[in-house]
Amino acid sequence: MPAPISIVIPTLNAEDVLPASLHALMEGLHSGLIRELIISDGGSTDLTAQIADEAGAEIVTGPASRGGQLQRGCEAAKADWLLILHADTVLQDGWSKVVSDHLPIGKPATFRLAFRAHGFGPTWVAGWANLRSRVFGLPYGDQGLLVPRQTYLKAGGYPDQPLMEDVALVRALPAITLLNTRAVTSADRYERVGWVRRGVRNLWTLTRYFLGADPERLARAYRR
Repeated sequence: MPAPISIVIPTLNAEDVLPASLHALMEGLHSGLIRELIISDGGSTDLTAQIADEAGAEIVTGPASRGGQLQRGCEAAKADWLLILHADTVLQDGWSKVVSDHLPIGKPATFRLAFRAHGFGPTWVAGWANLRSRVFGLPYGDQGLLVPRQTYLKAGGYPDQPLMEDVALVRALPAITLLNTRAVTSADRYERVGWVRRGVRNLWTLTRYFLGADPERLARAYRR
């Protein structure tokens, strides 16, 4: 019987962060959970493709767009479940047991967010993200998404848009379980801008999206 999970990771010049993410996935390979690793690259000019190839990944290429890359990666997946991760996300030791125990439930799930940083800022932002996920069923992509492939297809999959592609998908999914294990992600973007400022900016971007703002315009503002 084939392993149940296809891993899908979008990348763009991710040579500095991808190795740690892939290393954390090894326990899932050893426990028989992972059938394949799909790297959906948006035109990296560094060693991302070489790292992915050495890890035995199937590499899918196309224009750089988070939604489009995820869409192409998930279309290439063959397993019954999809586990979608960002390239800078490292799953906590023991994640494979938690995921394995969840699979018979048959429902979408996400991980508890944590940052590779300490202090009030990371605790506050991660706490809000986990509360939002548990109460409103609205995780972001940096928390990872575990979803049955048929459920993903029924929901319409990821839209090809540069921002809020994760929100668009999870709003179309049934109730999402918050798993009792963490996805640890980079704090670089928050540390550059400031934890409170970045958190407020993210909330404002989400509000504008819910009010109907164009994702292309939101993405341009977000990058600034």
